[in-house]
Amino acid sequence: MNPFLKIAYQPYKWIIVIPFVFIITMILGVTCIFSGLLFKQSGVNIIAVVWSRLCCAIAPLKVIIKGKKNYDGNTSYVVVSNHQSMADIPVIHGHLGLKIKWIMKKELGKIPVFGSACHHLGCIYVDRKNHKAAMKSIRKAQEELSENASVLFFAEGTRSRDGKVMPFKKGAFKFACETNLPILPVTIKNSFDVLPSDSLDLTPGIIEIIVHRPIHLSGRHMDHLDDVIKQTRQMISGAL
Repeated sequence: MNPFLKIAYQPYKWIIVIPFVFIITMILGVTCIFSGLLFKQSGVNIIAVVWSRLCCAIAPLKVIIKGKKNYDGNTSYVVVSNHQSMADIPVIHGHLGLKIKWIMKKELGKIPVFGSACHHLGCIYVDRKNHKAAMKSIRKAQEELSENASVLFFAEGTRSRDGKVMPFKKGAFKFACETNLPILPVTIKNSFDVLPSDSLDLTPGIIEIIVHRPIHLSGRHMDHLDDVIKQTRQMISGAL
């Protein structure tokens, strides 16, 4: 972004964007909670998509989806993506067209309104410090996974601090094996430039979501997971 335009954008960011995102998160978060109690996850899914699209529109962020022919919005997947920025969440949830349930660290569940809203959305909270507890949460989620729902894993386990793809963890791939769901590799491109990790240095921009062909694990054994992980990571990082 042009340095002069970036300076001119700052008042808009602090006066309009950040307060707007906070307010709609609170309002739609409360709405999600009531919708979850009355209409279950179907109503909450719609509200979450509205929240995501509003966040992108106010920034503003333009989202381009490539590879739409590689997936079906009515099919369940284990979505495996890189993670460059907090902007990844509304970008994917608002534009991918899947009923996404997120794998989230349990600390996020304690945030007032937000945590409860995500619970009603069907998000899965895991304890990253306790592997057994994390796997127990994920297995419980397998049993409660609603029809046509997809589970999204940021396979690196955290946001990249330099935009490069870090090593992948095995949780998403074990989950795919146990649920017999195809892995849907997704590359998020340019979100690090729009909103770098650990900062509020937001700038308008274009974010690309590149959806690769699904990887079906049927017939594969757990000993081949390392090969699948390597293949998936190469596919995702190769599109950056």
